[in-house]
Amino acid sequence: MAHAAQFLAHYGYVLLFGWLLLEQGALPLPSVPLLLACGALARSGQLHPLLMVASGLSACLIADNVWFQLGRRKGGKLLHFICRIALEPDSCVRQTENAFQRYGVRSLLVSKFIPGLNAVAAPLAGSSGTSMARFLAFDTAGALLWILAYTGLGYVFSDQIEIVGAYAVRTGSGLAMLTVAVVAGWVAWKYIQRRRFLKKIEVARITPGELRSMIEAGEDVFVIDLRSEREFAEDAIPGAMHMPTDQLAERSGAIPRDRDIILFCS
Repeated sequence: MAHAAQFLAHYGYVLLFGWLLLEQGALPLPSVPLLLACGALARSGQLHPLLMVASGLSACLIADNVWFQLGRRKGGKLLHFICRIALEPDSCVRQTENAFQRYGVRSLLVSKFIPGLNAVAAPLAGSSGTSMARFLAFDTAGALLWILAYTGLGYVFSDQIEIVGAYAVRTGSGLAMLTVAVVAGWVAWKYIQRRRFLKKIEVARITPGELRSMIEAGEDVFVIDLRSEREFAEDAIPGAMHMPTDQLAERSGAIPRDRDIILFCS
């Protein structure tokens, strides 16, 4: 533990910057343990609180601004790419996209605390036409709130973290192997979760081209467009009913039962 603490104290700013840059770049990495450890080291005087916060904040802002600019240029296509590299089910990202449409740029204040929304908030802000100044203001506030929350917990509970560290030293490599196994298991679980979702929707799936052919052929189908308000407004399907996923249950009475139902989501 002493060697790990020394390493983190010596390279803490660089490690924190690099780790958060990768995590905010949508890689499935857990950042909370690192933020807690940095907070504990700040209390012991081994890390300067302002430099620690500045390192983490700069990493978040760099990654988020890249996603913001890509969101402006790529729009919805980028969200599907983020789904894959973040190992988030498409349904989770779709729900968070609807939440962003409802609350707007204010969702950036809490996005980093919410799985799914963290991955897509910045590109959604870019694709929704949010101004750069407004994005920077809310994104900076949200990132700062997130970093201060977890480093603050580490600062307050540094004694407890030290006890856990001492236990880790006594346990030796066994705990290190367990930690690696837990992280690997978490990433594997997210991968399995995504694969199960994709397998679930494989049944009776048709392509947009096939749907177009069915409509042009005059087949009696009822299309429900699950996309966000923005995507529906940009490219509405003739005759389709717009119904975001979070409204399916409450508006189920509007769905006919005497014909084939097609859910359009991409």
